[in-house]
Amino acid sequence: MTYILVTNDDGVHAPGLLALAQAMRRFGEIAVSAPSINQSASGHKKTLFQDIPTSLTQLADGTPAISVGGSPADCIALCALGLAPWPPRLVVSGINRGANMGQDITYSGTVTAALEATIHAVPAVAVSMDQIDADEVDDYRTAADVAAVVVERALEKVLPPFTILNVNVPRGTDVKGIRLTRQGVRVYRDALVKNGDIYRIAGDPPGGMLEDEGTDLWAVHNGYASLTPIHLDLTAHHFMASLAAWDVGFSGERAT
Repeated sequence: MTYILVTNDDGVHAPGLLALAQAMRRFGEIAVSAPSINQSASGHKKTLFQDIPTSLTQLADGTPAISVGGSPADCIALCALGLAPWPPRLVVSGINRGANMGQDITYSGTVTAALEATIHAVPAVAVSMDQIDADEVDDYRTAADVAAVVVERALEKVLPPFTILNVNVPRGTDVKGIRLTRQGVRVYRDALVKNGDIYRIAGDPPGGMLEDEGTDLWAVHNGYASLTPIHLDLTAHHFMASLAAWDVGFSGERAT
């Protein structure tokens, strides 16, 4: 039987996680391991040399779940090290409350949970929805249906090593289809808010280069779900030749 591990970064009791878990159950057995509290924008944080509390809980429909007092990546790492049966056939992360496109992927706990899975040689899919005010399970139904289409293919095919699929679904129920996309360019509108000696990063939601056809941002803006393959090799291969021309050398001699 197919076994899928479901996680997220919005927290174990987030409605998007419940919608995703319910959608994944059609493929077989599922397990859920998710952060005990919201870990949005936690990036690829791995907790070392500190205790990580865990407990058993249930989703709203009674689905058993492991609540992890750490990051989304911790949720996967702990399972890979023995907290839950391993390996699953697939790790599916989401459904995130808000899109993860462009440079968002470096911040996103949703995406980095999937990247942690592929570090442990398990293929993974990250799913997010471009909807910042969704708070009911029903709000995520269309995104869950899109996730199921992608997951069905991912179970049939083979992803390359260290590669995940990043899915972003537009808000609403009228999704035109799925477009294969590349990572776009976000434009952030962060602002610094000061209250005495306390600072907070706030500001308007991010925008981006929406006119750049073929990107995740363009697809979602035009009503399509985006499907972007993401690889852990961050080497700027296109820059290697130019960097070689810099002639960066070291003789081993110290300057006097």
